[in-house]
Amino acid sequence: MRATPMHAAGDVRVEDVAAPKVHQPTDAVVRTVKAGDVVRNITLTGGVAPARAYIDELMPHVLDGSIRPGRVFDRTVGLEDVADGYRAMNDREALEVLVRP
Repeated sequence: MRATPMHAAGDVRVEDVAAPKVHQPTDAVVRTVKAGDVVRNITLTGGVAPARAYIDELMPHVLDGSIRPGRVFDRTVGLEDVADGYRAMNDREALEVLVRP
């Protein structure tokens, strides 16, 4: 059973919270520091997607082809290039790297 969301998809609320935390995967914490008229040090934090919560519901649709999940791996490297794969993810040049023997 899923909890009923308090807000509809796409709703945005702004709250001033002393010690914000990400409680739901749809939560985001934005931290700003204002210096005079300039806003600096902006930080955006999100939650981890609870993938296991949706496996039973979505996997049959993936397997029958009615849902086509997006591409996960955007770069492929051989075993000898694993370090380059990690560097590419760290430098945000690749989302996920597939390592092939």
